Amino acid sequence: MSITNERKAELIKEYATGKDDTGSPEVQVAILTERINALSGHMQEHKKDFHSRRGLLAMVARRRKLLDYTRKKSEDRYQKLIKALGIRK
Repeated sequence: MSITNERKAELIKEYATGKDDTGSPEVQVAILTERINALSGHMQEHKKDFHSRRGLLAMVARRRKLLDYTRKKSEDRYQKLIKALGIRK
């Protein structure tokens, strides 16, 4: 359910805004999206796993808040991020 350290490092490298950037909203949203996608697959198989469902909803809410923050700060960064991650339709 969790992502590997190698995959996390790849995401950080891909979405970082600077050289040593690990905590920008873009990086956080990318990591959360990866975790959400993994947990969504788990939830398809285990429909009655309510503990994991609660964690999934918390991650989705955290990602939503980070996306709102990014949109408020810079519309261009927001649009680029959701397009890269394929979040919106």
